[in-house]
Amino acid sequence: MKSESTTQHKGAVTHHELKQTLGTWQLWGIAVGLVISGEYFGWSYGWASAGTLGFVITALFIAAMYTTFIFSFTELTTSIPHAGGPFAYARHAFGPTGGYIALAATLVEFVFAPPAIALAIGAYLHVQFPGLEPKHAAMGAYLVFMALNIVGVQIAAAFELCVTLLAIFELLVFMGVVSPGFQWSNFTKGGWAGSDTFSMGSFHGMFAAIPFAIWFFLAIEGVAMAAEEAKNPKRSIPIAYVAGILTLVVLAIGVMVFAGAAGDWTKLSNINDPLPQAMKYIVGENSGWMHMLVWLGLFGLVASFHGIILGYSRQIFALARAGYLPEWLSKVHPRFKTPHRAILAGGVVGIAAIYSDELIQFGGQTLTANIVTMSVFGAIVMYIISMLSLFKLRRSDPDMERPFRAPLFPYFPAFALVAAVISLATMIYFNLLVALVFAAFVALGYGYFLMTRHQREIAPADVLLEE
Repeated sequence: MKSESTTQHKGAVTHHELKQTLGTWQLWGIAVGLVISGEYFGWSYGWASAGTLGFVITALFIAAMYTTFIFSFTELTTSIPHAGGPFAYARHAFGPTGGYIALAATLVEFVFAPPAIALAIGAYLHVQFPGLEPKHAAMGAYLVFMALNIVGVQIAAAFELCVTLLAIFELLVFMGVVSPGFQWSNFTKGGWAGSDTFSMGSFHGMFAAIPFAIWFFLAIEGVAMAAEEAKNPKRSIPIAYVAGILTLVVLAIGVMVFAGAAGDWTKLSNINDPLPQAMKYIVGENSGWMHMLVWLGLFGLVASFHGIILGYSRQIFALARAGYLPEWLSKVHPRFKTPHRAILAGGVVGIAAIYSDELIQFGGQTLTANIVTMSVFGAIVMYIISMLSLFKLRRSDPDMERPFRAPLFPYFPAFALVAAVISLATMIYFNLLVALVFAAFVALGYGYFLMTRHQREIAPADVLLEE
């Protein structure tokens, strides 16, 4: 008689199954919602390194990387619609070790992004309630949205779509309200790393700003982790991805330009709430528009925070189901059919990061900047292994069903791969301490990986990867 952990019949693994309830609009909401907080904060730290004009060039380069990456990544997502996302693709292409590299990178990305967003939520609330400690508010956000994710993916996805639409509306309102004070001279003053003229030093600043340009788009690939809960992933995911990346590119450029042209952009380059502070230049501190921005701005932060909790929990769930993490993390709630243990596990790590100033605030960077950079390291490594997986599977498994094929292959994935490698190299150069911490996480995880081979051998058969 087989135990629960070794039951391999497709319909028998009831404690390891997710409900298929998500449609195209909900997936688009997740795609945009995962990322849209990047339009509200984080990116402006790039101004401190590159200046406004230098950062525009960096952001356009990264936007091109993400656009080509998403068109290429969609081929993997629709060919292997698996909650593990990049882990599943790399394991299919390169075996267990490849799967480990992808899972370690993706976990760092998706577990460290939420605490950065939670701190921004705390900063926005602190504007309205000066007596409220931002870290305590950040922890409260974790508790509320972990609970919402546990209640059910249908409710969570509907909420995500609503707050994403409100967040987009709010960004358009922001651009409209500051437009009367738009002055291009404000944006261009000191626009080349603090100088009015371009120099070789401008290149230094543009490369240093790469992590914060990536923050504009970080985590859009998380839709892949909802693939097992999509009604028709082979049709709906390509639509959601393509529409999502186009939406985000337009919003990112608009927000960056309008915020920088509103006043002295140097005062916005090292804070967690650049949009409310930019609006102050135009409408003053006590304007009703100002208060509206703070409250509606929370929708953008909440959309990403909530969406990434959904993403990291599915990643942890899939890894535990495959034996890469402790098996008890793969249990789904008997009533809500959501990976409740995985949701709580990621939350514990995130809350610990919020209160770890002494450990994470180093190298002259703020706590938020270091958490953002750590998350971006994970993302870039995952992008590299994903594009390598795409090339490998095209050769090793040419007959695989591919409902969506990467356009302009091999040029799109090759550009995305080269851009990601350049980004990783420059990030290591400019953020060596964070890179070493990231490497330590990966090394410790690899030790666990080597010691738990038996755990993976007795894990339930993964039908999607065995077919």
